[in-house]
Amino acid sequence: MATLADHPQGERLTVPVALERLRSSQKSNKGAAAYSRYVNRPLGRVFAAVAATLGLKPNQVTAISAVLTFAGIVLVATVPPSLGLGVAVTLLLLLGYALDSADGQVARLQGGGSLAGEWLDHVVDAVKTTSIHVAVLISWYRFTDLDPVWLLVPLGYLIADNARFFGLVLSDFLRRLHRGSSKMILKREGTTSLLYSLAVLPFDYGLLLLSFLLFAWMPLFVGLYGLLFLANLLVVPVAFLRWFREMKRLGRA
Repeated sequence: MATLADHPQGERLTVPVALERLRSSQKSNKGAAAYSRYVNRPLGRVFAAVAATLGLKPNQVTAISAVLTFAGIVLVATVPPSLGLGVAVTLLLLLGYALDSADGQVARLQGGGSLAGEWLDHVVDAVKTTSIHVAVLISWYRFTDLDPVWLLVPLGYLIADNARFFGLVLSDFLRRLHRGSSKMILKREGTTSLLYSLAVLPFDYGLLLLSFLLFAWMPLFVGLYGLLFLANLLVVPVAFLRWFREMKRLGRA
């Protein structure tokens, strides 16, 4: 794969050249949900090309992503729900998510990532996965007259999201350990059909972010958020069983 280091000395990388290089070095779409596959990764590719031409490093892109994401999360917890708030929060969170995809692509353009960069990326992801549901809980408690039992929904969603995120990261780490690889991302072979990408959309972080467009209409938001929570709650045991069986196979290999 070509990297920034392959340029002749003094030649400036342009956005079109960076985009072309990224198109030829994309991760497999195997297992990717529809929003991440068709919207977030392509948008992240554009941001990565721009960031690389500006000379930004992957960790700087991660930091910008974190600032935008947590700005949106703080707004959810501190400002009464309204149409303007919903639009602002959605834009901040979606931009943060796209930049979260861009940091790894910037790393590929610049010759590969680092363990420290991956650690930073995962820590930010872990904190935002928790914080977004805490912010929803605070908003419901402060600004709505929902029955207190509804506050259990964001708490349950938080647990389900964290469990799935930890299982995903730990499974990836154990695969690397088994294969004796320190690569940031182990190559996943194959592709995923459009039907599958749509079927797993309820588990896509991007869909959760889009749900904040309904924040001004709290009954609709609560209903959609609750359905997403239920879908994630049901899929966690299935994912755990699949990962556990995979780890058993690796242990026997």
